[in-house]
Amino acid sequence: MITTLDSAAVAQYLTDHPHFFEEHASLLGEFKLSSPLTGRAVSLQERQMEVMRDKYKALELRMSELVRHANENAAIANRFHGWTQALLQVRDDADMPRVLVDSLKSNFHVPQVTLRLWNTAPAFADGWFTRDVSDDARIFANSLQAPYCGSNNDFEAVRWLDDAAGIQSTVIIPLRKAGSKTATFGLLILGSPDSERFTSLMATDFLVHIGETAATALQPLLA
Repeated sequence: MITTLDSAAVAQYLTDHPHFFEEHASLLGEFKLSSPLTGRAVSLQERQMEVMRDKYKALELRMSELVRHANENAAIANRFHGWTQALLQVRDDADMPRVLVDSLKSNFHVPQVTLRLWNTAPAFADGWFTRDVSDDARIFANSLQAPYCGSNNDFEAVRWLDDAAGIQSTVIIPLRKAGSKTATFGLLILGSPDSERFTSLMATDFLVHIGETAATALQPLLA
């Protein structure tokens, strides 16, 4: 009686006998496999080399991607460092909103940046950063549990920018006191005429850090 072995049985046999090809080394040169690269028949050894080359190329691509991400993260960290340095140099609380906006714009190369605050101390109630904030804008700010990043859907907050008409994509960051999950005291707005500059696919982790840093720097202006 002849027993027919299927591919699974052959694979299991070779797994159970790891020294099979050491004991039958001549078979390595006799096996012929179809190469997905050339379409021709190649030996098992040649096919193994092709597999190893494919794995090596995939590893090279992965390493290149990791290096690129590392370089991008280093660049962002340097920009963040430059921005926070500018904030630390402010001596007059009244100057903080302007320095924060201008340094964020220059360090991160954002075309337009502005902010608005509410519930400020009386000494700052007439500042440019408190103007034209409606109740709807405050409600919208309180509804944001994370920075908004994406298309400009004619947001009121975007209209606070100097040249709002050309803004295609935007970032809107809610400003809250440390530990607060609901009530906000302001919004930080970034805008670009490039529709792809800020998209919904972007990670917002770093924007959260910007918001937390900005909120801490601006808290002395609050009532």
